[in-house]
Amino acid sequence: MAKYKATEEQLIYAGVLNHGMKIGFVMLVITFIIYVSGILTPHVPVEDLSKYWSMPVKEYLKKADIHTGWSWLSKLNNGDFLNFVGIAFLSGVTVVCYISIIPVFIRKKDKVYTLLAVLEVIILVLAASGLLKSGGH
Repeated sequence: MAKYKATEEQLIYAGVLNHGMKIGFVMLVITFIIYVSGILTPHVPVEDLSKYWSMPVKEYLKKADIHTGWSWLSKLNNGDFLNFVGIAFLSGVTVVCYISIIPVFIRKKDKVYTLLAVLEVIILVLAASGLLKSGGH
């Protein structure tokens, strides 16, 4: 049975991912508690949710006056949209992981992996920004 040793960049990536996951989980729990406790009024009242469940997405978005993309940021005063903060944070952790290992690749003079990591960050940031006009944006 072969023994494998993790590389420095693997350990850094895993450490950042581990901390990011824990922070994101806490954010999800806190925002969910705020939502279910009613501290912040939801954009879509809980009692109205069942009437939206069977609707196609486009119809639901129109009737609930919800816009796609990053428009949820303007609705953070609503408990149901506040939950998106933790989700967005967790989605961004991968970018932070890649950014954290780029200096290791540079120090090791590993040009190929440096380029790949930089490209990965650029692509993920562009995709999340909505500039590529794909998906739900």
